Amino acid sequence: METDQTTADVVVVGGGVAGLSAATFTARADLDTLVLDAGGSILRRNAHLENVPGFPAGIDARLFLDLLSEQAERAGCRRVEATVTRLRQRDHEPDRPRFTVETADGDRYESRYVVAATKNTVEYLTGVDGVELVDRGKTFVATDERGRTGVPGLYAAGRLAGKPHQAAVSAGHGAEVAVTLLEDDERPFYHDWVAPDGYFTDRGRDVPPGCEEIDATEREARDAESRTLLRDRLAEPHPSDQPTHPSLVDDEPSD
Repeated sequence: METDQTTADVVVVGGGVAGLSAATFTARADLDTLVLDAGGSILRRNAHLENVPGFPAGIDARLFLDLLSEQAERAGCRRVEATVTRLRQRDHEPDRPRFTVETADGDRYESRYVVAATKNTVEYLTGVDGVELVDRGKTFVATDERGRTGVPGLYAAGRLAGKPHQAAVSAGHGAEVAVTLLEDDERPFYHDWVAPDGYFTDRGRDVPPGCEEIDATEREARDAESRTLLRDRLAEPHPSDQPTHPSLVDDEPSD
């Protein structure tokens, strides 16, 4: 049976906070970004998330993940439910895929960059020449201060890179890793700032890369859309059941 093959600029392995944050930044910078998500983010077990900025009374952790996923998709990111089983390096040629990412379903995805953001799941990285795994009770991937591994084009973000196990930290590190990737791709410095009309141009300056200027009408429209979206998403409790730790789930009775 033939396997599906898809090419992207960036494949993000893991759909948790770090992975979705990284994917949002690379997608907004016009890199074709694909998230492969096995659906096992530990944050979904959290009863109520109370340590991320912007939510004074906290927020449902599963809703927070859903909002992050929706934000990544609005930025242009694609998302596929898949468990990654293997990462292979390819012979590198400029502007050609460096990696092949294989899944449990037999699908293959080729990309120039990979961001590994799978908490402590590292089996798919074993055997990749240049990846250093560190055992500190949990297994982490050794990186430099910006999330680069020993393999050019391969990055690790969030808990997998040894960052503290906090949602806010994972979000920030995912963003930092994405900006590092963009710098390594020799993209212009990434501001990601929406400014009022004339903020730069009225001073005789070009609008910096990643920025845009919007007039009052556009600002009001975007503000209204954001308020409407949040009212809709926060109107009702999250519909899915609250998951628990796998060790507390009874095994299925045997026949």
